Amino acid sequence: MTAPTTDKYSAGEQGLGYIYQARLALLHLLQLPEDTAVLLEKDDDLDFVDSGGNKTLASLKHKAVGDRLTDLSADFWKSVNIWLARYKRDGRTASNLRFFLFTTGTVSAASFLARLLPDQAAAFGDAPTLTELARTTLDKSTSKLIGPIATAFNELSDTEKQDFLERILILDNSPRIGDIPATIRDKHMRSIRREHRDFVFERLEGWWTDAVIRQLTGASTEGIFGYEVSDKLSNFAEEYKADNLPITFRGKVPNDEIDTETDPRLFVAQLREIGLSSSRIRSAILDYYRAFQQRSAWARENLLVSGEVEEYEDRLADEWNRYKDVIFEKLKDDSAEDALREAGATLYNWAEFDTGKIESLRIRARVTEPFVLRGSFHILADARPEPRVHWHPRFFDRLGKVLGVAS
Repeated sequence: MTAPTTDKYSAGEQGLGYIYQARLALLHLLQLPEDTAVLLEKDDDLDFVDSGGNKTLASLKHKAVGDRLTDLSADFWKSVNIWLARYKRDGRTASNLRFFLFTTGTVSAASFLARLLPDQAAAFGDAPTLTELARTTLDKSTSKLIGPIATAFNELSDTEKQDFLERILILDNSPRIGDIPATIRDKHMRSIRREHRDFVFERLEGWWTDAVIRQLTGASTEGIFGYEVSDKLSNFAEEYKADNLPITFRGKVPNDEIDTETDPRLFVAQLREIGLSSSRIRSAILDYYRAFQQRSAWARENLLVSGEVEEYEDRLADEWNRYKDVIFEKLKDDSAEDALREAGATLYNWAEFDTGKIESLRIRARVTEPFVLRGSFHILADARPEPRVHWHPRFFDRLGKVLGVAS
C-alpha cells in the first residue's frame, strides 16, 4: 500500500476536492426534486436552483477522518465570507438565497455551529440568538483570516445578521468521496438488478462527468437538471433488461490507424474481392471493431447467457445461406467476373442494409444498433480455419489465394 504524500506542494487534495464536488453534486441532485438544477463553480462550489428560482449556495469540505468543526474553524468562516458577498449583492433580507456547508467532518457539540445543523430547535427564552453567539465568537478571534470576515459581517444590521445566519445549514458527516458510489447504488438504483448496478453507475458517472466538463468549459451555460439525471439513469437501466443489452461502443474508433489497402484480415480481403470502395471497407472495419469490443464488454459484465453468441451467429449464418442461394442461383460456371462481383456485392448489400429490418436477426429483441449486426457478419466472414459467410461466389475456389493475402 502506498503511503499518503506529505509533499506540501502536492495537488492531490485539491484534485480530490474537484472530484468530490462533481460526485456530491450528482448525489444531492438525485435527492432533490427533479426540476432542480445545479451549476458548478458559479457563486459557490455548487449552486442549486429550484423551480421557483430560489438558490442554495453550497460549499464542500472533504476533510481528514475525525476532523471536527469548531467555532473558529477556517472552513466555516471562509464559506461565510463567500456567502456574505452574495447576500449583500442580492438584496440582503430580500434575497432568495440559502447557504449549505457540506463537510465530511463533525460539528463539535460545544460549538455554536451545532445550532446550524438540521432539525435544531429555534432558540427560546433566555437562550442567546445566533447573532449573539456569532458576535461572541468573532470577538474572541485573533485570526488574520477571520478579522476581515468579522468586519464584513458587522456591516450588517442586527436584523440582517440574524436573517443571514438563519439561512445557513451545516450538513456534517456528509459521505466521503469513496462512499458516494455505494450510496447512489443502494438508494437510487433499487429498480436495477444488483449485479448490474456497478456497471450502470460507471455509465451514469461517465455521462455526468461529460456534462460537468461541458458546463465548466462554457460549452453549456445551463444548469444540469435533476430530470436529466433521472432520464439518463432510466435509459441505462432499460439496457440491462432481459430483452436488451447496453450499447457502449457507438462511435468508438480503434487506436490504430485504419488502412483499407493493406489490412491483412480475411473479412477485409473478402470485401476487396467484390470491389468495394475504400470508404465502405473503412466502415466495415469500424463495424467489426465496435461489434467485437461490444461483445467483449458484454462478456466481462456477465450479461450474456451461455451459448447466446453462438446461437446468434448460427441464426445469421443460416439466414445468409438462404439468401446466398437466391442471389447465386442464376450464375453459371462461365459467368464473367463482373457478374460474380455484382452478385457478391448484392449479397453484401443485403447483409449491410436489409438484415437490420429482420427482428429475428437481433441478438436480443431490443438491440437494434446497426454495428452489432453488421459487425457480427464481418466476424463470421473472418472466422478460421474457414469463414462461415462469404460474399464472392467463387470465394472457396480462391480461398488459398485470399488466405495468402490475409496471412
